[in-house]
Amino acid sequence: MYTKASGPMPLPVLICDDSAMARKVMARSLPGDWDIDVSFACDGREAISAIEAGRADLLFLDLNMPVMDGYEVLQTIRQRDLPTMAIVVSGDVQQAAYDQVMALGALDFIKKPANGKKIADILQRYGIVEKPQPPSERIVDSVADTPTLAVALQDLMQEVVNIAMGEAGASLSKLLNTFVKLPVPKVMSCRYDELHRYIAAANYTTLSGVTEGFIGNNITGEAILLIDEQSFGRLFKLFDYDQRLRKVSDLEVLVDLSSVITGACLQSIGTQLDLQLSYSAPVMLGRQQNASELLNNANKAQQVLAIEVNYAIPDQSIDCDLLIVFTEQSIAELEDRAGCHQ
Repeated sequence: MYTKASGPMPLPVLICDDSAMARKVMARSLPGDWDIDVSFACDGREAISAIEAGRADLLFLDLNMPVMDGYEVLQTIRQRDLPTMAIVVSGDVQQAAYDQVMALGALDFIKKPANGKKIADILQRYGIVEKPQPPSERIVDSVADTPTLAVALQDLMQEVVNIAMGEAGASLSKLLNTFVKLPVPKVMSCRYDELHRYIAAANYTTLSGVTEGFIGNNITGEAILLIDEQSFGRLFKLFDYDQRLRKVSDLEVLVDLSSVITGACLQSIGTQLDLQLSYSAPVMLGRQQNASELLNNANKAQQVLAIEVNYAIPDQSIDCDLLIVFTEQSIAELEDRAGCHQ
């Protein structure tokens, strides 16, 4: 059992995650009989301050966060020799991500969503707890306990897509044998005809795009994959198509990329939200157009809930933008699943 040198006392435990829902799930997954003092951080900078203040003898650390991500936190802990044990809790399940955090000194790695048994096994393995009891309800930060309607839905979708994009990133990393950098998902509510103004792809004038519709359990939407012209050319080379066998069309390149990223992401979203989703065949939106032209839609005036994930392959200078767009009619169902109407 972990104790301070001066005698038994509550162990300072810090949960660092930009998602209020993830912090809440993590806190409630900890052993019920564990004598700890839990605090929370929303990003890496807050985590470093908490460690320096003595509030994090043990740190549960997310990787994809704003301000300072988990990799930077681990680097800072190592550089400053800060007194904490870090266990990474992340949806990024790439082997390269695991190898990198372990090389930076992480104690262990837990795949999101947090699992009480897995956490207990790790804590027991390192002698931090002895024969832990099942998790029990713990008081968590007020942001997680009393969300507004908008905050609850935004937080749910950000965390669901965070886990989903980790699955998709791992599939893409394995296929292309390279590390895929994953960002914090961006959740936005706006009119469809205004969506192009708020996305990273708006910075490019020559984009290609493909869309794939989905429907199930009163939820409909589309997954849109956008890629700029330079990244498109590099991606073509990375997939290593043999043009001597047959000519590969632009649509085929985009469909191949979409099948890896969109397919894995939508499947994970469906599993997490208990949705039985059906998918349409990918359709080309256009080539060498800007975001406004590609996102021109017959229902452009309707309100939508959109989540943006900007995937990047740094060593190949490739970026692509994935948009998961839920229709206005789907929002009430998503709010129910977020517990907004309880």
